Amino acid sequence: MLPVTKKWLFLKISSAILLPLMLWFIINLVNIYDKSYFEIVNFLTKQPSKFLIGLFLVIAYFFSALTISEVFEDYINDKKTKNAANKILNFFAITIPVITIIVIFNLNT
Repeated sequence: MLPVTKKWLFLKISSAILLPLMLWFIINLVNIYDKSYFEIVNFLTKQPSKFLIGLFLVIAYFFSALTISEVFEDYINDKKTKNAANKILNFFAITIPVITIIVIFNLNT
């Protein structure tokens, strides 16, 4: 399979997985909007919420990294600049979700 085909396939699969996770996240965000700090921390420390938020973050950053790398491919002509931009993008697409997941999993009530 060609790398371009793999990228397109990953983009479609991640967007299909991201849709129900986004819906779940929006519904729960509306529900916890007026809650106190302790109720929000309690929601975030429950096991299904931890898992779903972690999954949501990983897939959202994976999807955004794929999408932004496509923009780099289309609009950056210099190979060195394109490679540097993709490496920086991949670094942040990995570190930001990992740090956020670690913080969420270390929350205590």
